[in-house]
Amino acid sequence: MPTPDFVLRLREKIGHDLLWLPGVTAVVLDDRNRVLLGRRADNGHWTLITGILDPGEQPAVGVVREVLEETGVVAVVEHLAEVYAGGPMEFVNGDRAQFLTLNFRCRYVSGEARVNDDESAEVGWFGLDELPELTDYHRARLKSALGATGVPDFVR
Repeated sequence: MPTPDFVLRLREKIGHDLLWLPGVTAVVLDDRNRVLLGRRADNGHWTLITGILDPGEQPAVGVVREVLEETGVVAVVEHLAEVYAGGPMEFVNGDRAQFLTLNFRCRYVSGEARVNDDESAEVGWFGLDELPELTDYHRARLKSALGATGVPDFVR
């Protein structure tokens, strides 16, 4: 995943120190209740559509932007499903980060699902009973979004 310019500028100042970042996850469902997934170009894992918000960007705007940028799909937000603080992680280059993730349930509007940038190797729609292997993290975000009622889950 390309690192946003604002993160690169911060890294020039703080090096590899732990950085708290606002992240978004999109669980995009179509009218057949299939979920939109992307296979990451960097590690080959299938994931929900994710991204980092730009400074000052509204979260619902940012998640829709990420879906369009990565997959060519236009979506709308239905619900904020969950607010989740992940644990610290370390990237291959030694950078450390921790994400506050806003997990949104979204609905497909238009567009043909396709690889639309260099972050994904593949993009596709999957029935809930035919999902490729997903990490526990992405399965938990999917489960939360599928059960979304309009009142977000907060991990306690």
